[in-house]
Amino acid sequence: MATTADEIKTDYPLPVYRFVVDFGGEQIAFSEVSGLDIGYDPITYSDGLGKKHMPGKPTDVDVTLKRGMLRQGSQFFDWINTTSLNLIDKKDLTISLTDQTASTPIVTWKVFNAFPTQLTAPTLDGASNDVAIEELQMRADSVLMEFA
Repeated sequence: MATTADEIKTDYPLPVYRFVVDFGGEQIAFSEVSGLDIGYDPITYSDGLGKKHMPGKPTDVDVTLKRGMLRQGSQFFDWINTTSLNLIDKKDLTISLTDQTASTPIVTWKVFNAFPTQLTAPTLDGASNDVAIEELQMRADSVLMEFA
């Protein structure tokens, strides 16, 4: 039995290469996004009858964004360079897996109150012709996942 285009749209897993990132109100292209994890630290309670397990506090949210460096400079550097003790411009991010037109979000992750914790420069290699990729690691308060 042949598979139709409509069956592929509804029954097949989503590809990971069609995504858009809204970074503090601005759409920016990234080559990779990781760390959109939602989890809880387990709590173990022992009583006279055995052990009980339950969810505890939410785990830390550490999001990593990677993109090619541009000649115009790095807004990531500008952002992390403004960091001082307890003073930072926190940003909300929205990352969406989209349909084939890249205009309709299917699954969206909302990252709240993210701030930069590390900016990694590209690996420089005279024997390579790869793109220079910068990596920004951030800590956020929470992640929310929504389906369209």
